[in-house]
Amino acid sequence: MALHQPGILAPLPAVARYLTFTHKPDTDPRPVLQMLAQQADGERIVVGLGQSLLQLCRAKIHGLHEMPALSGVAVEVPSTPASIWLWLRGEDRGELVNLSRKLKSLLYPAFDLRDAVDSYTFRHNRDLSGYEDGTENPADAAALDAAIVQNELPGYEGSSFVAVQQWLHNLNHFESLAQKERDYIVGRRQSDNEELKNAPESAHVKRSAQESFTPPAFMVRRSMPWNDATREGLVFVAFGHTLQAFEAVMRRMVGLDDGITDGMFRFSQPVNGAYFWCPPMLDGKLDLSLLKL
Repeated sequence: MALHQPGILAPLPAVARYLTFTHKPDTDPRPVLQMLAQQADGERIVVGLGQSLLQLCRAKIHGLHEMPALSGVAVEVPSTPASIWLWLRGEDRGELVNLSRKLKSLLYPAFDLRDAVDSYTFRHNRDLSGYEDGTENPADAAALDAAIVQNELPGYEGSSFVAVQQWLHNLNHFESLAQKERDYIVGRRQSDNEELKNAPESAHVKRSAQESFTPPAFMVRRSMPWNDATREGLVFVAFGHTLQAFEAVMRRMVGLDDGITDGMFRFSQPVNGAYFWCPPMLDGKLDLSLLKL
């Protein structure tokens, strides 16, 4: 029986909502986490726990640390750690709003809601820029190998690490560029998603090609578009059995390896970012045994 939260590898839902919580000082989070473990099914509600919360619960998760803030030439990648990240998945936005209200009430004794971001699928998993997202995602057994911890340690096997960033697009600027220049920024033709061999070294496809790293930087991306009244962009979500793949790709995108900045930064930038550990499942609920719960 699979131990991972099933929503991690499931197809993207029609709509989603991302909730981020911070711990309230001088409160005991453990009773609330026990209730969350009972409510979260790992499919409609995917749960990630932050480093500071795990330290408070005296749980040491090998491989977890805070997302580093990075900077390159005119590029800033922020780090905004949090205690809990919830990915609510479904088919009806109203149902997710009501579900988020219930979860906010459940967590309220020990946690404050910091952010709530609504997202959705667009044109069969395309970004709002019109380009397909996650083209080279591993699938089936390869996805399991890339995203899920596989060892025999109880409470650790079946878990996953996730990197979450909210990217803000400037689509007006992007759409003002000639189609060829847009294709060169991404490294693919928008019309047929074909990779461009003659794209510049700054093209996103070349910057982030997973097989071009040593070791290969395979991860499972589950990103979805978002917007509010005045802004839009992409919630980038990447699951891995470690955080090393994401960090390697992000460093190259920023230009820390060779001084070449990813073309994506010409029209988009991350406005927040954090790492979380996604516990495994046991008997239909979150396995928080490493937290002594």
